[in-house]
Amino acid sequence: MSLKNEKKTVKAMMEMFCSAHHKREHGLCPECNIIFEYAESRIDKCRFKSQNLVCSECRVHCFRPEMREKIKVIMRYSGPRMVWKHPVLAIRYLKNKIKSKRINQVDLLL
Repeated sequence: MSLKNEKKTVKAMMEMFCSAHHKREHGLCPECNIIFEYAESRIDKCRFKSQNLVCSECRVHCFRPEMREKIKVIMRYSGPRMVWKHPVLAIRYLKNKIKSKRINQVDLLL
């Protein structure tokens, strides 16, 4: 998954979560914006960029523990709803997640 698509997917998921939990119609509330900016910075600094791994399948956890827990809550809420709200992003993400699992399995065999 390209970094641009990864960021797009995270932003869409954040907006869905913020809209439902913080009653925002457009954009992100300040708290969610901080989480998104943090996630975006971690994606930008990813050491596995060239391997096209999705974050959820990565072997290295680059998020601070408290931010990781916040992102997990957001992803658990938004993930199942992505198919209805952003089907193209959801399908692209699932395709790349399967690809990432295969890459990780090959790495374990080596």
